[in-house]
Parts: sequence; structure tokens; C-alpha cells
Amino acid sequence: MKPATAKLLYKPVGLGLSLAAGALASMVTRRLWLLFSDQDELPDATDADTRWRDLMAGVGLEAAVFAVTKAAATRLQAEGIRRAVESGK
Repeated sequence: MKPATAKLLYKPVGLGLSLAAGALASMVTRRLWLLFSDQDELPDATDADTRWRDLMAGVGLEAAVFAVTKAAATRLQAEGIRRAVESGK
């Protein structure tokens, strides 16, 4: 693949990977929350009955999982484009 073609594909491929990573992160976050807590759903910040400890734990878990999946998706995208450009030379 030519570098110009790779540059054109970078954004759409990145968008698709971001959407997939977001969906995966949501699924993983929900499952981890079920595993480590006695609650069925992540805490809601607008729910007056939600304890601060539960809210911060849920938000922290969600942020960590999203950060890891975003980094993995970005790295996969960069590696894929790099390989495609190198194989097209």
C-alpha cells in the first residue's frame, strides 16, 4: 500500500477500531464490576443512594479499562498501517 493511501485509510480505520474498542471496554467493565461487587450495574452518579466509595470504584474501573482498550486499539491501528505500507513498497 502506498503511504498516501495509508494516510487516507488511517482515520476511517481508527474510527472503526475506536467503536469496537469502546464496545469491548463497556462489556469488560460490566463483567468486572459484576465479578468484584455485589451490584448488578455500575453505580450512577445521579442516584442519591449511591455511595461515594462505590461510585469512585466504578468510575476508576471504567476509566482503567477504557484507557487500556484505547491504547491497544491505537497500537493495532498503527502497526497495521505500518505493515501495510511496508508490504506495499
